[in-house]
Amino acid sequence: MDSLPKSFNPNKRLKEEFVSNLSGSSILEISALLTNVTILILLRHSFSSNPFLYASLKKSDNEIVHSKDWRAYMATMAVDFLVIVVPVVFFLTVLADWTYICTILLTMLLFFSIAAKRSGSSSPSLEGGMHSLKTIISSYRVSVMIGTCLCILAVDFRIFPRKYAKTETYGTSLMDLGVGSFVLVNSLVSQQARNVSAMNWRTALQSTSPLIILGFARLVSTAGVDYQVHVAEYGVHWNFFFTLAAISILTSTINVPTQYSGILGSLVLVGYQICLMHGLNLYLLSNERGIGIISQNKEGIFSIFGYWGMYLLGVQLGNYLFFGNGEHSSTMLRSNRWARIRVWVLALLFWIITLLLDGYVERVSRRMCNLTYVSMVLALNLQVLSVLMLSDYIPGSITSILEEAFNRNLLGAFLLANLLTGLVNLSVDTLSASSLSALSILVVYASILSTVVGIADFCGIRLKFW
Repeated sequence: MDSLPKSFNPNKRLKEEFVSNLSGSSILEISALLTNVTILILLRHSFSSNPFLYASLKKSDNEIVHSKDWRAYMATMAVDFLVIVVPVVFFLTVLADWTYICTILLTMLLFFSIAAKRSGSSSPSLEGGMHSLKTIISSYRVSVMIGTCLCILAVDFRIFPRKYAKTETYGTSLMDLGVGSFVLVNSLVSQQARNVSAMNWRTALQSTSPLIILGFARLVSTAGVDYQVHVAEYGVHWNFFFTLAAISILTSTINVPTQYSGILGSLVLVGYQICLMHGLNLYLLSNERGIGIISQNKEGIFSIFGYWGMYLLGVQLGNYLFFGNGEHSSTMLRSNRWARIRVWVLALLFWIITLLLDGYVERVSRRMCNLTYVSMVLALNLQVLSVLMLSDYIPGSITSILEEAFNRNLLGAFLLANLLTGLVNLSVDTLSASSLSALSILVVYASILSTVVGIADFCGIRLKFW
């Protein structure tokens, strides 16, 4: 009688080694790659149009009801996918060695597009209003999510450059930005940033219970199918969802006014950095683990201080850049020009701070979420925002349907991406896949993800609890 397979994932050890002991790439290359993704979105905005997206149905002589046209909706989604998502897949794989050239070409194409549209527009200098700033923030959130969803599967294939995979100890890489960017994205538009009444700890615990459940579900499912886990990332049992839940509970328990959240965040980060420089970094970077729960999950538990400090800084930045301090600050957004100038200045400031910290204090470490890592995440994310704000100079630009769909279901898209990634890894030997096979799988994976997110948006389904 044939014996049952010992594991659902026979290549687990090889896959773990494949994403271990990496040193990343340069910050400049990451910056160029993010610029490419951002410009793709702007280019799509420049010629996006939805003329037949809504069909008018005459209900009576005096009443007309507008409903979405399914065919037009999916056709527009397909174009969005081809213009935005597919090129990103190529940037992350076969075009990885051409990043700087792609940046130059796309930048020239963007300026040409802006010049062409402005020369043909009767009002080329219109200043965006509230809706325009909301659109920019949404595009920023979606760009982070699309990049994250593509990377979490691509990293398991050899076609994905190792320089973009997560670093082991110190260094910078594209995937190192994932968790930090997700935390920052949510902080910039959080309830605290909008001056909405803060939750007490009981309400916060209730609202974060889905994240805690997801954290345990991921822990049980990965152990159940013997899925590969890079222990040095968070620890033996810890994962991304536990980090999000911890940040939410800490923010609600230690509640400070929005205008002082940046001060508290800075104090937390500086205090944590001092501890790192006095021996904590050696402990966190060591591969030795005790039997206690803290030692087993030291990276995930201690990095909470870095992510929490980042979240608090993001709250203050979001309030300062996008929302006023008045009575209606939760619904009123600042003017585009006001926000744009300050985003550009802050992006430059955090770039300078990052270079100084990396050179004279401690190198960037995603594993510890040290002060330099937080500064780098802020610099790169503000850079993405600053480029997206160039949309003000593109007359008649329209947000793509793909962005709107992802923006309404960011967490749902991330959960689906994780599920699909797991299914692909358990069904395919990703390490042995040829470049053509890997590229095909990634495109199909991205198309399934985009289609499901699009259908959910069309049907009005929304998943949001953080």
